[in-house]
Amino acid sequence: MMRGTAWIAAFALSTAAILRAECFPFDKAPQHVGEIVCIRGRVLKVSASASGTLYLNFCENFLNCPFTVVVLPAHLEEIGDVRSLQDHEIEIDGLVKLYNGHPEILLVESSQLHGEGASHIPPLPKNYDVSVHGKFSAGSAFARKPKRSKRKLVQAEEDDPFRDPATPE
Repeated sequence: MMRGTAWIAAFALSTAAILRAECFPFDKAPQHVGEIVCIRGRVLKVSASASGTLYLNFCENFLNCPFTVVVLPAHLEEIGDVRSLQDHEIEIDGLVKLYNGHPEILLVESSQLHGEGASHIPPLPKNYDVSVHGKFSAGSAFARKPKRSKRKLVQAEEDDPFRDPATPE
């Protein structure tokens, strides 16, 4: 089973290398959904979601952009600090897939990247934690809690059907 998986992975990588001879501009990505191709473009912005997923955006407004590169938090350690790709021309090999009607390539290893900024992606900073996303993270200390009314607590104790009135408090 492992031998077959390794063969498929080697075939996919060699196919990507062969197809890399022709690299399409990012605005042509929608025409290649379902294909393993090379897409090129200048990364204008690197943004992060609340879950830590990073997006390499080739347009100012990602909602109107015809293509995005997605980097999941689980792959960041192997790939490195992709934030350094901002304002660089890159080429990426991979399968163009639709996610919510939007073409994207999932970046899972650094060998998929080529071009000006991709030749040396620095490793993640030692203090970088994918579970912490700026000042907005789960369990934030900045979340306001509703105030509790003392009146309701006292009333609740008085109405307690299991409370024995003979027992002193």
